[in-house]
Amino acid sequence: MEFTVSPIDSLSGGVVAPASKSYTIRAVLSGLLAEGTSTIRSPLVSRDTEAAFNACSAFGGGLRREGDVMLIEGTGGDVKAPGGVVDTLNSGTTIRISTAIASLCDTEVKLTGDESIQRRPIKPLLDALSQLGVKSTSKNGCPPLSVRGPIEGGACSIPGNVSSQFITAVIMAAPYAREEVVVNVTTPLKSRPYVDLTLNMLGLFGVDVMNDDYRTFNVPLQAYKGADYTVEGDYSSAAFILAAAALTKSDVMVSNLFRDSLQADKRVLEIISQMGAKVTSAADSVRVTSDGRLSGVKVDLSDSPDLVPIVSVLGALASGRTEIVNAAHARLKECDRIKAMATELAKMGAKIQEREDGLLIEGGALHGANVEGWLDHRIIMSLAVAGFRAQGKTVISGSEHVDVTFPNFKQSMNGLGARIA
Repeated sequence: MEFTVSPIDSLSGGVVAPASKSYTIRAVLSGLLAEGTSTIRSPLVSRDTEAAFNACSAFGGGLRREGDVMLIEGTGGDVKAPGGVVDTLNSGTTIRISTAIASLCDTEVKLTGDESIQRRPIKPLLDALSQLGVKSTSKNGCPPLSVRGPIEGGACSIPGNVSSQFITAVIMAAPYAREEVVVNVTTPLKSRPYVDLTLNMLGLFGVDVMNDDYRTFNVPLQAYKGADYTVEGDYSSAAFILAAAALTKSDVMVSNLFRDSLQADKRVLEIISQMGAKVTSAADSVRVTSDGRLSGVKVDLSDSPDLVPIVSVLGALASGRTEIVNAAHARLKECDRIKAMATELAKMGAKIQEREDGLLIEGGALHGANVEGWLDHRIIMSLAVAGFRAQGKTVISGSEHVDVTFPNFKQSMNGLGARIA
């Protein structure tokens, strides 16, 4: 499928941000591990979260949907070895957390995912689990893989500069190890807010983790308790709406975005404000007003690598120079997002230089082009936003992949005045 994007001058109106993918997946898999029944309200329903729903059921969690509410009968940590292979589709978060959960089983569990997942590294997680007594095999350090527990416990080491999801995964399974688990982080931690998000979720389910300045995490033996949790809106998905408003003569309100959110991609508000848009945050909404004229910035995305695609678009259409730095881990996502944006924006006329850890962009005008979506939802949505300000039509391949996190992206944008066919 394709998106055909026509240029626009302005956007206006209000839209509700979709629920957070990161929180939904963690809440569902915490519910799987909890004692009793957990109630997850307003979860995101997308391809990535369906992977987590399926994993929950595969490991013995009872999952039932009632309208906009999901009820999960937990296992209390007594997870069941699935009868077949656990397919995590395109969800990196799900395969990494599920791998750690699988290590609670004393029989072999096999896990896999789509072509993108099979290129994403998982060896640091398997190495850490090995130090805790878990046996595993994998294909070139990537999925597909097999795991056999149980987790004995003790100390393990994990690098902090590849993916914070490795730390999240071990911490989430550790309360049910045979002995207390200590996670030592061997390099400075990238994407720190995602670990904060995990610790916040575990706290809601009654799990206490001792955090020593993100260098050591001590996880005592304990049980998850069933919880009642409402999923907040997703700054990662809303970033495309907010950026589109900043790049045009617009007045747009996005609700279901909370001012006190721990999400890493809330950083987008600071970035578009620094570039020249007016950003007003209320308790549960964000308003962006702009004349469409932005100025380039230097931005460190070490904690927010998912913003690399959309910030590169902002930079390509702003005046002056934009530098994205400390984001090398963005190369290890659904695709190499640094290479993808350098390649596709160049097709649209951007003056963009790829660096090992980011991008150097000289802002200016863009023209419409036929561009590739790289089978990556964030690349596709970012290129759509670029198309709003390009001269002529932009055609983006693989538009169906937006269903990974934002199935209603086209409808939400067109409701504000965008032109996506």
